[in-house]
Amino acid sequence: MSGGTVRTPRRGRTLWIVGLVAALVVAGVVSYYASASPDGLEWAAERSGFLHTAEDSAAATSPLADYGVSGVDSERLSGGLAGVIGVLVTLVLAGGLTLLLRRRGRSPATAED
Repeated sequence: MSGGTVRTPRRGRTLWIVGLVAALVVAGVVSYYASASPDGLEWAAERSGFLHTAEDSAAATSPLADYGVSGVDSERLSGGLAGVIGVLVTLVLAGGLTLLLRRRGRSPATAED
């Protein structure tokens, strides 16, 4: 036996769960304490004098526009929900893509196996 550590599936799963919980806490709770100041682009546009030329994006009326959930009156709850939804959607998309690529990368079993 070698002296290296053995990584068990359970240990890997625990790491994923801890990472997911941390991402959800940051997105749902810590995001409330983010700066209310304009982002870098808005700040630069205001200083350069062309902020007034800005137009709404095509997604301006979407349910998660402007870092909040439409229909939720509490700013704190709205921003936290938007963050949690964003983390979950990203997880589903990345997980689905990973599964798709993993299946696609496997070669079919041959008769010699």
